[in-house]
This record gives sequence, C-alpha cells and structure tokens, in this order.
Amino acid sequence: MATRSGAAGGEPGAPGLRPWAARLLPWAVGLLAGGAALGPALGPGYVLRYDMVFVPDLSLGTVLAGADGFPRAVPSDAVVAALSGLLPGDAVQALLLLAVFAVGGAGAAVLSARALGGRGPARAGVLAASAAAGLAYVWNPFVAERLLLGQWAMLLGYAGLPWVVGAVARSAVVRPAAGFAGLVRALVPAAVGGFSSVVLAGLTAGPVAVLRTRGAGAPADGPTPRPEAEALPEGPGGRWWVRTGLLLLALLTVALPWLLPSLTSGAGTDPGGVEAFAARSDTPFGVAGSLLLLGGVWNSGAVPPGYGEPVTAAVRMLLCLMALAGWAWSLRRARPAFGAGLSVAAAVGLVIALLGTTAPGREAVAGLIGVWPGFGVLRDGQLYVAPLALVQALGLGAAVLWLAGSPADGASAAPVVGARSRGAGGAPGGDGTATGRAGSPASSVVLWRVVVAVFAGLLPVVSLPGLLWGAGGALAPAGYPDAWLEAQRVVAADERPGAVLVLPWSAYRGVDWSGRPVVVLDPATRLFDRRTVWNDDLVVGTPDGGAVVVTGEDARAREFAALLRPDPATGLPESPDAGVLAGAGVRYVAVSAPVDNQFWSGVDGLSVVVEGDDMVLIEVQDQHIKADKAHVPGLEVTGGLVTVGAIIWSMARSGSSLVFQCSGPSSGPGARKEIPK
Repeated sequence: MATRSGAAGGEPGAPGLRPWAARLLPWAVGLLAGGAALGPALGPGYVLRYDMVFVPDLSLGTVLAGADGFPRAVPSDAVVAALSGLLPGDAVQALLLLAVFAVGGAGAAVLSARALGGRGPARAGVLAASAAAGLAYVWNPFVAERLLLGQWAMLLGYAGLPWVVGAVARSAVVRPAAGFAGLVRALVPAAVGGFSSVVLAGLTAGPVAVLRTRGAGAPADGPTPRPEAEALPEGPGGRWWVRTGLLLLALLTVALPWLLPSLTSGAGTDPGGVEAFAARSDTPFGVAGSLLLLGGVWNSGAVPPGYGEPVTAAVRMLLCLMALAGWAWSLRRARPAFGAGLSVAAAVGLVIALLGTTAPGREAVAGLIGVWPGFGVLRDGQLYVAPLALVQALGLGAAVLWLAGSPADGASAAPVVGARSRGAGGAPGGDGTATGRAGSPASSVVLWRVVVAVFAGLLPVVSLPGLLWGAGGALAPAGYPDAWLEAQRVVAADERPGAVLVLPWSAYRGVDWSGRPVVVLDPATRLFDRRTVWNDDLVVGTPDGGAVVVTGEDARAREFAALLRPDPATGLPESPDAGVLAGAGVRYVAVSAPVDNQFWSGVDGLSVVVEGDDMVLIEVQDQHIKADKAHVPGLEVTGGLVTVGAIIWSMARSGSSLVFQCSGPSSGPGARKEIPK
C-alpha cells in the first residue's frame, strides 16, 4: 500500500521530523559542531592566536584609517567594530567564530540535500546524508589549521561557499535580477571575509557558472530519478554567459570595500613569500597527499594536536577515498547541476595549491606577482583546497546515503520525513513499508547498513580529534591586562592628532595571558582609536631550521624602519629621538613587551603615562607634531556604501536572508513564482 507522501513506490515512509525541524537540522549540526570544536573559546575573554586579534571597543575610525598596504582586513574589522557597538568584544568574537560552523555546516547540508533529494519530501536517509556532509565540511584539517592560524574571516568566507554554489545553480532558472540578488546574499560571508574569501568564491563558483548542466536524469541502466530542482525549465540565466556575468558583477560588488582603496595604496608584495607560504607535508603521505587530505598548511604551529600520526592519517585517507567515491557515485546518480563545475574548481584549486611546491611553479607565481602585486594571494597555496573540501563533504554525504541504503541501489532505508501511512502488523505498517519480523535477515541487513553509515558520518571527528574543545585548549580565552586597558583609555581621551607607534619593531608577540604561551599579531596594532604604525614584515621558519623574512606591504612602515633603525635583537631603537618621532607624526609610543626603563629615561621630550609589566605608553611631548589630519578615506566609504546597499537591496527584494535562502528554486505551495513562464 502506497504512502500518502507521494514517495516512490516501495519506498518506506516513517513518522519523522516535521518540515520545520528538517529545515533546522542543518543549522543544528553546524552549531553542535561549532560548540564541540570551539569549547572554551565561547566563554568570556578574548582568544588571541596568530592573526586572530579581537580587542575591546574596536574603533570604526581606526579600521577605516587603516594602513598603507592592501586593505585586506577592512571588511572584517569594520563588521567587528560595528558589532562591538552593540555587544562586548569577546561576545562578538564568540558569535563570529560560531557563525563559521553554523553557516558552513548548514550550507553544505542544504546543498547536499538538494543534490541527493531533489524537490520532493525530505527522506530520512537524505537528511542523515546531508547532516554528514555538513559535519564533514566544518570538521576537517583545512578548517582546523586555518582556525589555529587565527584566520577566522577567511573561514567565514569559506563557510559561505556552498551557498554561493547553490545561488549560481539557482540563477539559471530565475530572472537575472533575482539571480543577482541571490548571489549577493550568498556572498555576504565572503564580503565580510575580504580579499581571500572573494577570490575563493570566484574560484569555486566560476566553473559552476560556466559549466552548469541541466539535470538530465539517471543513466539508462539506473532507476528513474526523482524530480530534481535542476531539471526545471531554465530561464534567461540558463545561458552560461549570463550566469557568469551575474557572478562577476556580484563578486565585484561585494569586493568594493577593499578593492577600491587597494588600487591607490601603492602596496608591494614580496615574491619571496611564495616559497615561505608554500604547502608543506603534515602527514606521512607527502605534500600532495597532505593537500588531498585537506591539510598541508605552511605553519607547523597550526597543525592540530595528534593530526598526522600514522593511525589518524590512515583513517583520514580512508575517509578521503570514501568521499571521492561517493562524489563520483553522486555525479552518476543525481547529476547535480553544479557537479561538473565544482569538480573542475576542486581540480584547479589543487593544482594551484601544488604550484608553490615545485621550482617552476614558484617561478611562475613570482612572475605573476612582479606583473601585479595582487597576485600575492596565490602565495598561500593550501588555501585553494577549499573547493576540494566542499567536494569531499558532499561526497561523504552521498556515501552515507549509499551505505544507509538508498533507493538508487534497491535498498529501502530512506523513509520520507513527515509521511503518514496506514496499516499494522505484517501489512504496510505505521512506517509505510512492508516490514518483516524483528530479527529477520532483511532487518539485520538494514541495521548493519545503518550502523556503518553512522560510523562513516562520524569519521571526520574520529580522524581529527585534535579539533575537539578548542583544539585541546589551544583556543583558550584570556582578558587584557589592566595596563593595556588603561593605555587604550588614555589615548582615546586625547583629542590631539597623532599616530601611535607600536614597538618592539616586530609584528608578532608571545603572550601568556591565558596560562599558556601563544604567538599572536600584536594586539596593540588594533587597540587604539587612531592610526597605528607597526612592522608588518613576517618571519617564517623553514624546514631546515632557517628563517625567511617576507617583506610587509605597508610603505609607511618601511619609512619608519629607516628612521628608527631598531636593534634586531630587541626590536627597539637604540636611542629614541622625540624630534624624529614628532616629525613623523607620532603622538604616542606603545611598547607592548617587558622593557627596561633605560629605553626612555633621560630622553628629552618623552614622558611615561602608563607603565605595566608588558605595556608602556609613552607620550611625545612636542607641541609641533606634524600629524596627519584625521579623515575617513572616500574610497572606503564609497565602496562600503555600495556593498552594504546592494546587500540590503538583495535581502529586501526577497524578504529573506542567508539563513532562509534555499540552494535551489522554490517549490511547493506558497513558493515564489520566479521561474519564467
């Protein structure tokens, strides 16, 4: 007896999740994964690690004033500053970190469900598969290593990739205006993430726009496919050049806050960073194998605890092979519209990731940087395995569906969510399927397959336990010392113009405020509500024990280095000259490390206003400081207004937000009629 749900004959129904619960499940998976991964990082205090620097009361004016290099952090810092006006800084940090897991996990789960389940009722097997895909997308070495590098903004853009892929696929069956609005909404995480995030979005979604295929159905020897969203009639966006143009326009729109000022920044990019930031092996499988497993980050300090050991690496390789096999099975069975394009994006991303590992590849990237400094984004090769991470996540979801027993292989372990049916006893029962007695061979097979599918779905956690609970405590929060907060208040209360010079002349500090020493970008560079000058050179260790200095992008910092002539051992000028500092427009000097008071004692024109164990604030007492007038650059304002306006328009047009955006065309009762007639 058939179920009322309209599922395919012989496909069991079951009392399960209600439709609203099925829609919330992807978000629940992401939130649970985020809670388990972040753990103590969600508590009071600030998590400081490498590039992740949050400070109390971040000033929007400071963000917009920026530095003279590429304004990479303008969008993310501007969002943090805006949110800090409503919430405490540590609450903003916890919210944004959790958003990485929630948005990413939900996006991959929704995209997986659309690819595997079509537009019909949600089957329990498809829901389980989509949950596995969501978990795999946010629980992998790529996320763990980038999180331990402190690159939360880039990870937020990574979290939005599934939404962008879905929006590109959807743009083929709606009017161009609706397609553009959907793309802008989906690119909101990339807009916040900034430079690298927008580049990743373009790499991932570009091939999807060009190579999108219509859902043509299953192969001749396979079963009749269920109705797919991709099989709907195509609209004006069905032409590849229309989709590609809409995507490029949307990418340009969300990139304006950093793109416009970068054109006049005069920043340079050191080609020497190509070798320094090249992917490295962090597993027994070499560099290529590490990248295939979504690892291979250039910084050994960002490798999660226990990762790369023979046992966990072997489990991770098994998971990778299973995911790739599942992706191939999904391409053959479901034929998702984005399948070919996403496969190409993953392959191209892997090739880019490998460029820095060979001499010809390094020469090619260095040559591109010589032509245009913006190609410096290619230096960090491991970044480009992000599309492969999405492919593997969707592939694992497909593998779980197959293991659980999908209708495609003749099994019947995918009940329809919310379906109701009649019958009892040996006839079609309360679950809508002809059931055998408990303990029958069929029941044993189904149970065995379900157990295997559940284990496969949890393999991402099994193969990467080092991400649990703040990476074993590596993401422990801490409070800022009183001297730092006092220095911030003193500078904020001074209305006179003038920059803050941050010493020692080194970008990163070792702090132990959380009880364990960590390396972090000097928080003093963001602590004050005015322009700060600091050394943005980066020292990167090499595998042979040496070090490579990657020259920074801020031209003004290089000018200060020539003026200060700091001691390489201490990072402090041998004899600070108040006249030189005043002539360079410096009002305060913040020494964010323990230092002997002989540094400033006996120097005319300098006075200490705050003194602590690892923070000394020195005022330059020259009344003729040639300070730059405080102003907000018009390019940043223009770009930001256009981007924010476009985002507001895109959301107002549909009356929705990213949270409720579907990855495919609307369907069912009450759906918007956006399919051209």
